[in-house]
Parts: sequence; structure tokens; C-alpha cells
Amino acid sequence: MPESTPAALTGDCANCFGLCCVALPFTASADFAVTKDAGKPCRNLDTDFRCGIHTQLRPKGFSGCTVYDCFGAGQQVSQLTYGGTSWRQAPATAREMFDVFPLMRQLHELLWYLNEALTLAPTAALRTLLAETEALTTGTPAELLALDVAAHRGRVNVLLLETSERVRAGVPGKKRDRRGADLIGAKLAGATLRGADLRGAYLIAADLSRADLRCADLIGADLRDARLHGADLTGAFFLTQPQLNAAKGDVTTKLPARLTRPGHW
Repeated sequence: MPESTPAALTGDCANCFGLCCVALPFTASADFAVTKDAGKPCRNLDTDFRCGIHTQLRPKGFSGCTVYDCFGAGQQVSQLTYGGTSWRQAPATAREMFDVFPLMRQLHELLWYLNEALTLAPTAALRTLLAETEALTTGTPAELLALDVAAHRGRVNVLLLETSERVRAGVPGKKRDRRGADLIGAKLAGATLRGADLRGAYLIAADLSRADLRCADLIGADLRDARLHGADLTGAFFLTQPQLNAAKGDVTTKLPARLTRPGHW
């Protein structure tokens, strides 16, 4: 089975039935202007499944939408799992489709990490688990709903940890272990964090401007409103586009080649 391509793991709204705008709930906050229940279409969702305020999400109070990515799960569920038949065309499938979508999103996120791990330190075990995960995404709705995604994620995480340790071991100098650390609002401007373990670290509103984050493990790190101006993330791994979109940076921020500089920076 071929490895998933980056294009297949990036949201393609043109081939999705607006699933993130319907299936997922959100609460009125700094990220969303209103409260919406799961399974209820967002008031901004048009009949063609496009967002009616896509170019004005931030000024309209929906910045939370700009930091979300389904990793391609939307088009997978819409076009393959349900064969291109939307929840509007077949209302009886709506509830099931909305339940399947977040499960598929988790699987696609794992595919993103596994693909990246294979570029960093390829092993037979990674290739085997990648193929297994890809096979899971082709399951029927019933098979997907019966899947223990948490258990599968645990198996994947073991290999991702091994990959992280192998990659960071090749980085010269002392490496910081800040895994799961509470660094909310921390003043880390200019900090040397090359090869650091920042897995699951809380870096909300932290000042990481001009910080050296080369080859740092950033899987699951919370970068909401973190300042990355002038920071060097070259070679930082397990960093996703949604994490980057939630942070703040500028043209001087150095990014991994696979990620795109957010438009609001």
C-alpha cells in the first residue's frame, strides 16, 4: 500500500460536505462568536457546503475556524466512506456521518505523523503501522464506529516516541526535556531549545521570539497565541498546520518546509 501523500492529508473543502461546520460543536468565546451544538449546521454554512464568510472569519469572530484542519478526513468521509452522497441528500445517514467524521480525523492525524516519522527515521515497524492505519480509513461506517481509536493511537505513539528519541539523539549539545510542562506565558525569548522534548507542553501565549527550536519535538504542544517572531523552527518535527495557525509569527519566523506560513501573520 503506498504511503499517504501530503495532499491527501490536507483538508479539501471543495470535496467535503461541510462536515467540520456541522458535526463539531463550539461555544461562544474569543474563538467563536456564537454557540453551536454538534450535528447542527453553522449559520454561515451555505447550501453548497461552503463557508459564507470564509474570507472574513477573523473579523466576524470565528478565528477558531482558521486554526482547524481535518487532515483530509472531510473529503475521505464525504467522497469515499459515503460515496459522494451528502447528509442533505440522505438525511438518515446524517447522525452516523457526523459520528464517523471525528474518528476519521483522528486516523488522518495519525497518518500525518506516521508519514513524517518515515521521513525522519524509517523503519519496517513504521511502514507496517502506516499501512494498517491507511486500511482502517477505508472501513465501513460500522467498522469505523466500532474501532478503538485510542488504543490504536497508543500503538502509534510508541513508535513516534522512538522516532523522536532517535532523531533528537543526533542533535549536538544538551537537550531540554519539557514534555508536558506548564509554560503558559513563559518568557523564552531567545531560548536555546534545539532538540528539546516539548511534547504536550503548554506554551499558550509564551514568548518564543527568536528562540532556537530546531529539531524540537512539538507533537501536541499547545501553541495558542505563542509568539514565534524570529524563531527558528527549521527541522522541528511533529508540528502540524493547526498548531502553527494558532500561534503568532511573522516573515522572520523560519518554518519546516512542509508547513505554510499562516495568512494572518
